[in-house]
Amino acid sequence: MPHNPAAGPPQDESLGELVAQASDQISTLIRAEIELAKAELRFDAKRVGTATGLFAAAAFIGHLVLILASFTIAYWLVAAGLSQALAFTIVTVFYIVTAALLVLFGWRRLKGLTKMQRTARTLKHLKGGPDELDSVNAAKLPEGAGEIGARRESVTDGR
Repeated sequence: MPHNPAAGPPQDESLGELVAQASDQISTLIRAEIELAKAELRFDAKRVGTATGLFAAAAFIGHLVLILASFTIAYWLVAAGLSQALAFTIVTVFYIVTAALLVLFGWRRLKGLTKMQRTARTLKHLKGGPDELDSVNAAKLPEGAGEIGARRESVTDGR
């Protein structure tokens, strides 16, 4: 029988009964929270799916616009006096150079990855294994890397 808080403190309930009630209430609360999380996740997943479809449609239309704009630029060059072959070659070379620059910038961004060196070192340290990453990568990390709050100064020192 559940306890009614308005009736005052329980007089005849044992500690075991109280623990059982608390356990049951916690279990019910956790199940309700899980159901709420599932419902929110379903709702968010539907919205993400719809947004993804809209972005894909926009990307497709943007691609078509790029193709049409390429033809327009090429024909403007023809109207400016260039031969048709030269005008289309100029537009094509422009896109090749643009793509090459994007690949170059992307490649440089990938080279800057740290390969999770700090995480790997921490996991090795937590497992109690040898920390070979420290000796190999000590020169690569900036001074003070991984020292949280080690260089923090007091705000009252400068007064």
